[in-house]
Amino acid sequence: MTLMTNAAIDARRIAATPRGIGIGFPIYADRALNAELWDVEGRRYIDFGSGIAVLNTGHRHPRVVEAIRAQLDRFTHTAYQVVPYESTVALAERINRLTPGTHAKKTAFFTTGAEAVENAIKIARAATRRPGVIALGGGFHGRTFMGMALTGKVAPYKTGFGPFPGSIFHVPAPVALHGVSVEESLHAIERLFKADIEPEQVAAIILEPVQGEGGFYAAPPLFVRALRRICDSYGILLIADEIQTGFARTGKWFAMEHHDVVPDLMTMAKSLAGGTPLSAVCGSAGVMDAPAPGGLGGTYAANPLAVAASHAVLDVIEEERLCERAQVLGDRLKARLEGLRARVPQIADVRGLGAMVAVEFAGADGSPDPGFAKQVQARARDAGLLLLTCGVHANVIRFLFPLTIEDAVLEEGLGILASALQA
Repeated sequence: MTLMTNAAIDARRIAATPRGIGIGFPIYADRALNAELWDVEGRRYIDFGSGIAVLNTGHRHPRVVEAIRAQLDRFTHTAYQVVPYESTVALAERINRLTPGTHAKKTAFFTTGAEAVENAIKIARAATRRPGVIALGGGFHGRTFMGMALTGKVAPYKTGFGPFPGSIFHVPAPVALHGVSVEESLHAIERLFKADIEPEQVAAIILEPVQGEGGFYAAPPLFVRALRRICDSYGILLIADEIQTGFARTGKWFAMEHHDVVPDLMTMAKSLAGGTPLSAVCGSAGVMDAPAPGGLGGTYAANPLAVAASHAVLDVIEEERLCERAQVLGDRLKARLEGLRARVPQIADVRGLGAMVAVEFAGADGSPDPGFAKQVQARARDAGLLLLTCGVHANVIRFLFPLTIEDAVLEEGLGILASALQA
C-alpha cells in the first residue's frame, strides 16, 4: 500500500485540477471531530475556520450524523419539485418562525449560498418589476455572474471574468476604521439616485449585516435602520445576506436581530445544514409568491439528506444554547486579543458580534499590513492551528471556530494564536 502524503496528493492536485480553485492549506483531511481535524499524515489541527463558517455545530456532531444516517435508509433523492417530502415543508415552517418578524413568511430552498443570492434577486425583481440592485463595497455575495456583479471586491473574485450583469450599483460601506462614515454611505446612495438610477427603478438593496470576506465589519445599526427607511420610502426591498452570519454565529439566530430591523428577504446557507449543501431564501409571503410556478427551483434544491441535517442543526442550536455560547466564546477571544495589543503593535482593531470576531493589522504608518496577517496564519498552521484571512486588503484574520468547541481546545488554540502573534 502506497503511503499518502500531503505533498504527493498536492502534486496530483496541481496536475489534475485548475489553478483557479485556490487552496488555503495544502494539507489533506483524513478525519475530523468537532473543532479538531487530522490530515492524511496523522497530524492534528485545531480548526478555527469551520469550513468558512459552515460548522457552527462542529465537525460530525452526533445529532447531525444520526439524522443523515436515518435519512440514508429512507431515500437520498427524488427531486423535491418532482416528488416532494414533508421534512422540507417542516423545515420551511421552522425557518419562517425563527427569522425576524412576525409577519407571514415563506421559504424556498436551494443548494449553495450563491444560488440563494441569485434567487433573492430574481424574487425581488419579480415582486417589484424593477431592474436595479444596490450593493456595498467590500461585500461578498458569491461566484456566479450575478454574485460577482454584486460583490464589492475585484481580486480574486472578478479578475478576468467580465462583463457582468447590468443594473448593479455599489456604494461605500460605512467603516469608521477606514474613514467612511454612515453619513457618507447614505450620501452616496443619494448621489446614486441623482446620477445613475432613479429610486423607482431599484428593486433591492442587499447587504451583509456583518461583511464576511470583506473583513468582518458590522454594519452600524444607524445605517441599517436608515436603509430600512430608504427602502420603505421608495418601495425598494431590503435583502439581508445572512449566509455567513446566520445560525447563532453572532450571538443571535440572525445578525439582523442586533439592529431590530426586519428585512424583506433573507438569504442563508453555510451553517444551515452542518456541512451538507443547503441554502434558502426566506421572505414576506407576498414577495416570495411573486415568481410564477416553475420560476424557482433546482435539481438538488432541498436535498433530503441536507434537510435532515438542517433539522438536527436547529435542534442542537436550541438545546445546546449556542446563541448564548457564541457570546461567551466571542467575549473570551476579544479579551485575549485586546490583552495582546501592547505586545503586538500591528493590531489595529479587534471587533466582532458574538463569535464572529476579527483582528485587523496595520503598519506603523496605519496602512494595511497583509504581510503580517499572512505570517501569523503560517506560524499558527505550523503549530497546529488553522486560521482564515479576509478583508479587501487581506490584512484581517477572522475567527469562525465551532460554537461547540470544548473549552480546553479553545484555550489551546488561543495559546497558539498568542504565540503566532508575538513570534
